[in-house]
Amino acid sequence: MEKTQYAIGDRVNKHCTVCDEERGHIVALVNKNGRISRVTCPQCSTRSTFKSRDGVAEDQTLIKRESTPYDWRRTYRKGQTLAHPTFGVGEVTAVIEPKKIDVLFTDRLRRLVHAQN
Repeated sequence: MEKTQYAIGDRVNKHCTVCDEERGHIVALVNKNGRISRVTCPQCSTRSTFKSRDGVAEDQTLIKRESTPYDWRRTYRKGQTLAHPTFGVGEVTAVIEPKKIDVLFTDRLRRLVHAQN
């Protein structure tokens, strides 16, 4: 069976000890064999080590990147994924104001507009 190679910016599920909740983390460090070493929590920015849980294969923890194209007229909620034409795939981490959202992309957190008429 072929093992999955991971890259920085990929997403995996992990329990965040600071937030005390299971959520998608961003891969921050990958060893030369393509296995995940460190991940970062998108909510609290805590960087922690990653180990596969209880014999579960790492490729089963990978979050699928099923996202819709970004549209500034659409209303987004926390946890939704979107595909921005410039920044790539991102996950909405917070709704700041009725018309602004924070979206976590592979390079950094960006504030975007949404729900514009």
